[in-house]
Amino acid sequence: MLRISKLADYGTVIMNCLANDPEITHKCHEIAHKVHLALPTTSKILKMLVSADLVSSVRGSGGGYRLSRPSEHITVAEIITALDGQPALTECTAIAKKCPHEGICGVRDNWHLINKVVFLALNSLTLADMMKPINLHPTIVQGIQFEQR
Repeated sequence: MLRISKLADYGTVIMNCLANDPEITHKCHEIAHKVHLALPTTSKILKMLVSADLVSSVRGSGGGYRLSRPSEHITVAEIITALDGQPALTECTAIAKKCPHEGICGVRDNWHLINKVVFLALNSLTLADMMKPINLHPTIVQGIQFEQR
């Protein structure tokens, strides 16, 4: 099964919280309360998102966090990459020359292609897209058909 980490999942939820009120500077403890996460976890994720320039931090008594750019200009791939690193489905798509079977593997190129397709799908979805409810009818996202379950 392919999964993103809890940090990336929580990061998307935190980004969604910030995107709901983009003009407001949100305090870390308020974000943690709204998204039902522990304060240390929320703080860690926010620091990582600031480092990736997805979130801006403001110091001082009126300080806090806000999106560094509109939600329409932040992709799901950027959020995942900020928290997990570049998405990779297999070891060989993550780090070159890590697999001892690399020279004789017959499926390596196919895994690289699949990895690129998954990344393109994540890169085509924005934070703004994630804030919208999924349509109950089949939806087409850049040629990929998804059906509601």
